[in-house]
Amino acid sequence: MYDYDLLRLALEKTRSVYGPYELRPSDVGMSQARAAEEIHSGSGKVNIFARSTAVEHETRMLPVRIPLDKGLISYRVFLIRGGDQWRFSSIRTLDDLRKLSVGSFPTWTDTRVLRDAGFNVVTGESYEGLFRMLVANRFDFFSRSVDEAYREYDERKDALPAMKVEEGLLLYFPTTRYFFLQRSPEGERYAARVEQGLNQMIKDGSFDVLFKKYKEPLIERANLRHRRIFRIPNPYLSRETPLSRRELWYDPLVDR
Repeated sequence: MYDYDLLRLALEKTRSVYGPYELRPSDVGMSQARAAEEIHSGSGKVNIFARSTAVEHETRMLPVRIPLDKGLISYRVFLIRGGDQWRFSSIRTLDDLRKLSVGSFPTWTDTRVLRDAGFNVVTGESYEGLFRMLVANRFDFFSRSVDEAYREYDERKDALPAMKVEEGLLLYFPTTRYFFLQRSPEGERYAARVEQGLNQMIKDGSFDVLFKKYKEPLIERANLRHRRIFRIPNPYLSRETPLSRRELWYDPLVDR
């Protein structure tokens, strides 16, 4: 709903310039990979969607380079085994953290980022299997965005009672989520409208109002402002990422 509300308000902000619009979800449920393929092919089944970014996505599709989540997914908390909290509470440096193994999926950009940063990454054959691998001691932690970790914990806490969200650490590498459209004249027109609308929302404060409405409860639940942060680079982030526009990014160290 957050992405949908952002898009709806961006279109509403530009109604006087671009005219009326119709916004409706796809008639068919589909994965991100399927939605990306539909956009890339120009099938008409999907003409805009939101997903995490990487250079390859920005090459195949047209990104609107306004971070939808203000870069919140850059901040990773960990799913761990409940009995292991003491191990994480004793960690003081990034090298300490690197001594523990981390689970991931082979095709995720996270996997490449973590390996490049010197982590021992253990991959699983399926997304769902990674949670069972964690509980079965196949690796020590599962690095997840705040949005993901608590939802995944809540959905599985009865089936996997040994799993919990780690309490005190935060791993940061810069990344975000964008709206993506087809690289075509029509896609460029849609993207220009969405970008204008989002920038107007940033200027008038309505973007932050929506962000706080949806994300503040998660930020509070994760206690982001009081965690120990370790930072690693993301070499798979486009050089065109607007990192210099500080108003586009959330920073728990500043927002205390």
